[in-house]
Amino acid sequence: MRVFLQAIVAQLLLNPYIYWRGRQALPQKKGIQWTFAGLFLLEWLIYFTGFFFHNELPDTIMIPILHICGAWYIASIYITLTLLTLEVIRLTDKWWHWFPQGVYLNLPTIKRVLFVVIAVGAVAFLFRANYKVNHPIVKHVYLTVPKETPGRDSLRIVLMSDLHIGEMIGKELVQKYVRLSNAQHPDMVVLAGDIMDYESRFAENAHIEEDLRQLQAPLGTYIVYGNHEYRANRMAKQKWLKTTGGVLLVDSLVQPDSTFYLVGRDDYINKRRKPLHAIVEGINPQKPLIVIDHQPVAFTEMTMNGVDLGLHGHTHNGQYWPYSLLLKLVFECPYGSYQKGGTQFYISSGIGIAGPPYRVGTDSEMIVLHIQFKKPTR
Repeated sequence: MRVFLQAIVAQLLLNPYIYWRGRQALPQKKGIQWTFAGLFLLEWLIYFTGFFFHNELPDTIMIPILHICGAWYIASIYITLTLLTLEVIRLTDKWWHWFPQGVYLNLPTIKRVLFVVIAVGAVAFLFRANYKVNHPIVKHVYLTVPKETPGRDSLRIVLMSDLHIGEMIGKELVQKYVRLSNAQHPDMVVLAGDIMDYESRFAENAHIEEDLRQLQAPLGTYIVYGNHEYRANRMAKQKWLKTTGGVLLVDSLVQPDSTFYLVGRDDYINKRRKPLHAIVEGINPQKPLIVIDHQPVAFTEMTMNGVDLGLHGHTHNGQYWPYSLLLKLVFECPYGSYQKGGTQFYISSGIGIAGPPYRVGTDSEMIVLHIQFKKPTR
C-alpha cells in the first residue's frame, strides 16, 4: 500500500509527459484525441479514488485498483525511459543532422509506428515482468564451511525471504512456494523476514498458515521478523506467525540438532535488538554458527562474532531495474554471495515482491543452500 501511495510522484510527473508525447504522435482527429485523453483521465480517477479512500474502500474494490494502477505505474516508468531515449536521439540529430531525408518526409507515420510499438511493447513487457513473479526460480548455491562437526558433513537449507503475503501475494502463490520447497527435500527451511506485506488480515482470512504448515523439513522451519512485521498489526502478525508451524526466532539461539547453532535476529528496524555477542555468548566455537538476519547491514558484527554463514533478504535486488544498480550505493552487498573475513553471506532477492507484482531485471527466487562441513586445510 505504501508503494502505491508513493506512486503519486509518477502520476503527477510521468503521466503528463507520456500524454503530451502520445497526443503528438496520434492523428489529430478529435475522436482519437479525446479517447486518448479519456484513458488518462480514467486512470487518474481510479488512482486518486484509491489514494484518497484506501481506508474506506473494501478489498474487493481496492485490490483491482492496486492492480490497475500498479501495472500502469510500472509501465509508465519504462515508457518514460523509452521516450527519453528517443529524445536524446532526436537531440543528437539537431546537433549533427544524421537522420536520412526520408525520416523528415515520413515523420508523422514514424511517430505513429513508434506509438504502436511502444504500446504493444509495454503490454508484452508487463506480461513478462508479471510472469517472473508468478514463476519463481530455484537457485542452487554451494558453500563450504571450514568446520568439521561430528554427526553431520552437509546441510541443505531452503531459504525464502520477502514473501510479502498481502494484496498481491496470496494463497495460490504460497502453495506454489511450499510445493517448490518440498521438492528440494531440505533438511531445514528458513523464512528470512517480511513474511507479510502490510496488513495481517489477508494471511489470516485465507488461512495461509495451513499451507505453511505443509513445509517439510526434518530439522524444522525457522522464521525471523523483517521490517514489514513492524508495520501495521504487529501483535496480530506475531500471533499469526506462531500458528504457521515454524519456530519464530527473535534474538534467540537454537540448535536444530546437536551439530550446529542457528540464531534468528530481530529486525534491524528495532534499534533495541540484542547485540549478537549477547545471543551467542558461551557457545562452542567449534560448531558451525548460522545467523538469519533480514536486512544485510550487520556484516561487521557477524564477522567479529565468528558467524560462519549469514542469511539475508530485504533488498529484492532492487526488484525493478535500474534500482538494482542504485542499491550497490546503499548496501555493502545488496544481492548474492559475499564473504567478509571468515564469514560467508547470502542475500536473496526474495521470493515475493513489494508493491506491484512485477520484476524487471531481477528474479523471484527460492535459494537452496548446499552446505558442506569440512575440516579446515592448513
